[in-house]
Amino acid sequence: MNSIKRALGIVWFLLGPFSIWYLIKTAAHEIAAKPVVDTKIQWGIFIVVFVPISIGLMIFGYYAMKGEYDHLPENSDEIQ
Repeated sequence: MNSIKRALGIVWFLLGPFSIWYLIKTAAHEIAAKPVVDTKIQWGIFIVVFVPISIGLMIFGYYAMKGEYDHLPENSDEIQ
């Protein structure tokens, strides 16, 4: 199970930059297709909201690759 967590950590870590790139590419395409203020505001909000989510996904993947989630606490006594 730990090897699956570490492998998925690589997936999450790589998915973060890819999702940012895809979001910006799609936003540029949509804004170029319909360059009105409403479209620019909508895609600007999408980017502002989803970039931190993608960064968090990368951080989660980094810690999964390092093995920080190999042992999860089962009760509150195990929490440091």
